[in-house]
Amino acid sequence: MNNEVEHDDLEEEQKHEHHHFVASSGQDPLRVDKYLMNFIENATRSKIQQGIKEGAVTVNGALVKSNYKVKPLDDIRVSFDHPPHESLLVAEDIPLDIVYEDDHLVVVNKPPGMVVHPGHGNYSGTLINALIHHFENLPNNSSNRPGLVHRIDKDTSGLLVVAKTEESMAYLSAQFAAKTSEREYIAIVWGNFNESKGTVEGNIGRHPKNRLQNTVWLGDDADKGKVAVTHYSVEEDFGYVTVINCRLETGRTHQIRVHMKFIGHTLFNDERYGGDRILKGTNFTKYKQFVDNCFKVLPRQALHARTLGFKHPHTKEWMSFTSDVPQDMVECIDKWRTYATNSKDM
Repeated sequence: MNNEVEHDDLEEEQKHEHHHFVASSGQDPLRVDKYLMNFIENATRSKIQQGIKEGAVTVNGALVKSNYKVKPLDDIRVSFDHPPHESLLVAEDIPLDIVYEDDHLVVVNKPPGMVVHPGHGNYSGTLINALIHHFENLPNNSSNRPGLVHRIDKDTSGLLVVAKTEESMAYLSAQFAAKTSEREYIAIVWGNFNESKGTVEGNIGRHPKNRLQNTVWLGDDADKGKVAVTHYSVEEDFGYVTVINCRLETGRTHQIRVHMKFIGHTLFNDERYGGDRILKGTNFTKYKQFVDNCFKVLPRQALHARTLGFKHPHTKEWMSFTSDVPQDMVECIDKWRTYATNSKDM
């Protein structure tokens, strides 16, 4: 049966491309609707199938049906009649936790659950929507995102610096690129460490089969990723989980999450990387109930951008900021601390 249907060039010209994927050279045959579920965030299979039925998906320039099997190096594009929402920024009156502000920059403390910039499935309620409401004429970065010097993930909380002028954008961005800024995170990870501190080095790039994940590339495949270095030290060891401090030397997407999984210490309750299930501990029912309670207290990956340091773009003075660990992480750590103490007393 032929899964490809006739391609209408005229109609395609009127569409706007929202996604573009090229299947890896090792791609196993997989239905295109299932393939896209791994690559488009917040998309359900029924929505993807509806989009395919409406002619939104092409493979190698041809419209396909949902049961088309993706093959190695297939060129897959998802297009709609409207432009991508993330290119249409709307100011929204969203409260901001401003830690510091002057004429050149703003330091904000982002809560967990807030997306930094509009993207697929998150077109409003983002930090940028809030920023363009509170501040006028923010400079665009290289990706045309107003004010953003760097970013952190949706479910990661903590500190971000925002540029208010073109000069500040250039100066701050150069510091991050030169690795002279300071960024330290606190995380809860599965397992315990044999050493009190260490360094993870491994190039990070897109996962070959799941576009929503990144992975470490080594050896002959190292050029598929970008250089990434994370320094870590143990703060508290609870046996089954450990609280660590991570200092970033580079700033790759999901860097701490990817590096910690790479060394066998996936972040606690990190759903995307498999930390939302028990990876260390016992089979006792009471332990499973305890972990489930911890997941409920902290319904996100256990990661907080605690410290941020950089040279001020105008005064050239060193500035350093610290954000308190948010309540959900504090409660989770307290639970594990109590559990570890009681286990020793038994």
